[in-house]
Amino acid sequence: MRLQFQTVDVFTADRFSGNPLAVVLNAEGLSTEQMQAIAADFNLAETTFVLPPENSAHTAQVRIFTPRAEMPFAGHPNIGTAFVLARAGSTYGRTIASDRVIFEERAGLVPISLLKDGSTIAGARLVSPQLLTVGDEVPVEAVASACGISVDDIETKNHHPCIASCGAGFILAELRSRTGLASAMPHIDVFRQDIVNRGTTGILIYAQVDDHDINICARMFAPLKGIPEDPATGSANVALIGLLAKLRPEPDLELSKTIAQGVEMGRPSLLHARAEKRGGVVTATFIGGRCVPVMQGSIDLG
Repeated sequence: MRLQFQTVDVFTADRFSGNPLAVVLNAEGLSTEQMQAIAADFNLAETTFVLPPENSAHTAQVRIFTPRAEMPFAGHPNIGTAFVLARAGSTYGRTIASDRVIFEERAGLVPISLLKDGSTIAGARLVSPQLLTVGDEVPVEAVASACGISVDDIETKNHHPCIASCGAGFILAELRSRTGLASAMPHIDVFRQDIVNRGTTGILIYAQVDDHDINICARMFAPLKGIPEDPATGSANVALIGLLAKLRPEPDLELSKTIAQGVEMGRPSLLHARAEKRGGVVTATFIGGRCVPVMQGSIDLG
């Protein structure tokens, strides 16, 4: 069995920056164990496996794996997979002719709009598969210890560290400054002791900034998923934009933020996040960005 794959850098227009993704284009017939083994071999933050859709009205079924676990939903894998399939123009013999694709995933359906420069596919923007949910607060001390920062680095006037999800749960914590953000370093032993049982993927820490077109700087740590640090985390940042919209006093608004992530890793990424709020309720959250192709090849399973 020979598998075809492509890699793409997501949330960037520059090759060898952003968040790299491997897309296995013909994964039909693979077992879950084989997918997990292949994802571990790529050893990227995530690898996607494209399967025929269960409903012919949809584009594809997509499964997403970190080096250690399957994800119900993730941001850069959806953006990158949509980009790859749209550039190919078809999947499993079915033509992709519109500016929109729909993926079936464990968290639900993920509608994705394609971004173009003229007639050229340049990136994509997704609508999260689930509405924002905000769960338990997390002690400031636990977040500070896990991220190797001081309790005083964490800003609590807007919100305490808390769990939020739009399809995948993350602990979200605001920091007072970019200095604190830059100094963070994940401590895997603390993640094992204090974070593992909270039912989340990892911790997103962020600082609000005013830096030209950038509104937020962020970092995300998920060492228990095999991701010591992620260059760009669409699923965490789409929950963040939802949380920020929820916290705003206006009952109706559209909130947009440009988020920089991956800078400290040397993989700068730009994510464009948007939330819609109606009647005091966050009704939709979006994340998008540009992509650039990098490699293609095959995997021979013998």
